[in-house]
Amino acid sequence: MYLSNPVTFYMIHFKNVSKFYPPDIVGLDAVNLRIEHGEFVSIVGQSGTGKSTLAKLLFAEERPSKGVVEIGGWDITKIRASDVPLLRRQIGVVFQDFKLLPKKTVYENIAFALQVAGIPSVRVREVVPRVLSIVGLDDKAHRFPQQLSGGEQQRVAIGRALVHQPKILVADEPTGNLDTLNSRDILELLKKINEFGTTVVLVTHDREIVNRLKRRVITLEGGKIVSDVEEGRYRL
Repeated sequence: MYLSNPVTFYMIHFKNVSKFYPPDIVGLDAVNLRIEHGEFVSIVGQSGTGKSTLAKLLFAEERPSKGVVEIGGWDITKIRASDVPLLRRQIGVVFQDFKLLPKKTVYENIAFALQVAGIPSVRVREVVPRVLSIVGLDDKAHRFPQQLSGGEQQRVAIGRALVHQPKILVADEPTGNLDTLNSRDILELLKKINEFGTTVVLVTHDREIVNRLKRRVITLEGGKIVSDVEEGRYRL
């Protein structure tokens, strides 16, 4: 099993990682990258530069063509399909399109992530209210997704990603469908989560979001890392 023991120090390590798609598309090209526990890192670049490929390798939706991907010192490059759910409890993932269940309430959407993992109902009733409080949706627990704003729907998605207390949160274009005000609210929420000790990897093309953060910025171009700057700005 790829995670047979609890890991107290989490980080991400890409060792000479490449990803190719037929016939001759380069997703990533010999990427070397280390993200330490507790960092907030933005992965930026124009469309088609490899940002989403990198994110998919992190939570094992894709496998590298070459190289090694380590999470907390564990090689997940050859992770077994049966172990992927366990990995994804260690890595929360948030997408641009929310992926909420339309016929379930806010509470039920968040609870569902625990229920499918076999978490006892008593524990579900303890965890969900805490998560709702973190994402600021205590008063919207019984509303359905279509009754929420886009920003509120993204908060539900973030809450769902937090239920297993992941050590890493990957946010893949989380503000892509939001206006400026809601984007800023989501950014503040991600910063709050990072302050709890969660490593946050933000994949985005949004210059304003990245420049407001003033955190580490990794820029991709043509599948390669062309810049890695502490407290950087996105200038492309």
